[in-house]
Amino acid sequence: MPPLTLTEIDRELATRTEEIDRVAATLLDLDKHPGLTLLRRFGPTGATLARWEPIRAALDLMWEDFGRMRAILDQAAATRGGKHRLTEPERAELTRLLRGRPHEAARTPIPLARRTVDGPSETVLFVGLADTLDRMRAYFPEIAEFLDEVDAANTRAGTGLAPLQERLDRLGHPLPALSAEIADLLARSATDPLSLTDIETRVAALTDRLSREAALLAELEALRADWPAAHAATATRLTALAAAVERAHQARIEAEHTIRTGPLPTHPDPTPGLRTELAALTHPDAAALLALRRRIDAALAEADHDCELARGLLERRRELRGRLGAYQVKAARLGVGEDRDVLASHRIAQGLLARTPCDLAAVTRAVADYQQVIGAKSGRRA
Repeated sequence: MPPLTLTEIDRELATRTEEIDRVAATLLDLDKHPGLTLLRRFGPTGATLARWEPIRAALDLMWEDFGRMRAILDQAAATRGGKHRLTEPERAELTRLLRGRPHEAARTPIPLARRTVDGPSETVLFVGLADTLDRMRAYFPEIAEFLDEVDAANTRAGTGLAPLQERLDRLGHPLPALSAEIADLLARSATDPLSLTDIETRVAALTDRLSREAALLAELEALRADWPAAHAATATRLTALAAAVERAHQARIEAEHTIRTGPLPTHPDPTPGLRTELAALTHPDAAALLALRRRIDAALAEADHDCELARGLLERRRELRGRLGAYQVKAARLGVGEDRDVLASHRIAQGLLARTPCDLAAVTRAVADYQQVIGAKSGRRA
């Protein structure tokens, strides 16, 4: 390559010096990156370590490349000096330093089987300013993106878990299992943040658990605070349960008598046994009383469900009677109420409704038939 002129040499030196200054500033920023700080402080493990290994090699190479660029520029600056004129050999040397590949980067032994008898025993890699900078530009985005990802994952975990830890501390009551899980996630966020791909879901689950635990503790504390009132309130719940069981029993009897149906579910009345348990609580025991209340509530829900099931059948019959009456009014308004087929269809549906027990499926079909007959006779949709 022809030697550069003095002007070209000075311009090249200034440009490369500006470039390496910018590279130095970027590398210093990278060195202070919170993701890199985290990796250095705690040491990565797991998925984060697997991804960090090649990134660390690339980062080390960037610093080595920076050193090579600095060495080349220092040598070029020393050769240039402050001279007003340069000799031909000096311009040739500066051209080699600035535009060529003057720096030895690596030596690699050549396996004996691949050598020639008079050939070299190793290959030598030479690099220059341009190709070194190009390589640094290629590595940098991947390194920066990885460090950003590590920092973001750690921040998400910390943002979600820190409030949980604070709530747990304020609770003033040890919850070992929950504390251990939060501590484990915090530790993993420091050493393997990239493995916590579901951190939001896990934080939400832990938050829900903590809320339930806190509510349970508050409920137990309230029971302990006024044991006589809590005991009396539980007795009142038992009275409500007995009434609910009786309502379900009566509704089932009425439904099975009125509606054609298979046997509706029946459950033994748990009230006597629960009353015995309550009577046995002669000394304050909040946990036992709370467990008893839970069973009372479950039995009450079961009785209410049984009652609603039976009443639903009775309500369905009332609904069909109401629909039949509405269609009868509509038939009269359309002028087909006295039509023989309309009357016959109405009598069938009405007769099925009057039967005891009532076949709801048959009534449903009969009411639908009545609606269709009205539509056919009136020439419009009923």
